[in-house]
Amino acid sequence: MANALQDGFGRTIDYLRLSVTDRCDFRCVYCMAEDMRFLPRQQILGLEELYRAARLFVGRGVKKIRLTGGEPLVRRDILGLCERIAALPGLRELVMTTNGAQLARLARPLAEAGVKRLNISLDSLDPARFRAITRTGELARVLDGIEAARAAGFERIKLNTVVMQGRNADEVLALVDYAVARGLDISFIEEMPLGEVGRSRGEAFCSSDEVRARIASRYALLDCAEQSGGPARYVRLPAHPASRIGFISPHSHTFCASCNRLRLTVEGRLLLCLGHEQSLDLRALLRRHPTDDRPLVDAIDRALLHKPQQHDFSASGEVQVLRFMNASGG
Repeated sequence: MANALQDGFGRTIDYLRLSVTDRCDFRCVYCMAEDMRFLPRQQILGLEELYRAARLFVGRGVKKIRLTGGEPLVRRDILGLCERIAALPGLRELVMTTNGAQLARLARPLAEAGVKRLNISLDSLDPARFRAITRTGELARVLDGIEAARAAGFERIKLNTVVMQGRNADEVLALVDYAVARGLDISFIEEMPLGEVGRSRGEAFCSSDEVRARIASRYALLDCAEQSGGPARYVRLPAHPASRIGFISPHSHTFCASCNRLRLTVEGRLLLCLGHEQSLDLRALLRRHPTDDRPLVDAIDRALLHKPQQHDFSASGEVQVLRFMNASGG
């Protein structure tokens, strides 16, 4: 294998978040504007280009690939892409983040295609609230999808909740109860200031410390050093060993010092950091050099020297990055 990917601060990159679409069947209030304009087809990476990018990064030591979007399950032929990527020699695991709306139909085929773990977004257990947060989503479909995923044989399933004051912060305990009753993990995420979504994010900010305090009012929590290869910090529940609770805290407990990730957007921008706009136009290189990987490898190595040491998110609500989360590879 060629030398492992390393940035200018000596951090080894072994995790790629690969966006397969910017489209989604939801319009979540923290992710995109209500009236979104999506990329025209010629601007997005084709399936062969996505597979080639995955192969190239695995060849440079990436052990984990997460397929993201938008909503990855709205991408045509996603199962075939999963199967090909999962078979790459050297890849430890292929995982996916999904809103769950398509899982009743696709959970078992995804597991059979080689997807090892799922992250499923679940921001409320109240149907009206869920509809308000997602703008178009039906809670019952997602809950059915979660049950289908539980039956499909994934190695692990984790729920993801973006916590917002005034929208769902008062449901933290109910969501933990739901996860624990099913032996699932759950992570609570501080909202990130990506894109103009038509409201102040600062007034909805809820810190991980506040979320943890709410959970600790009902459950005994035990800090642990477990890692899933991403930014979450986990605690265990001694009385419920099948479940873990994670906290993803880009504002209050930054995880930049141990960053091991890159994001490739579906338009082929290799994002060096979620909180900065620096990127490499990998799409242009993929199309300019269809049979020669060397120019791509060299360009990636050069770009990594400029990966920022940290992001600069604050809880003020000020938008610091103009692209939306669905365009970043959520």
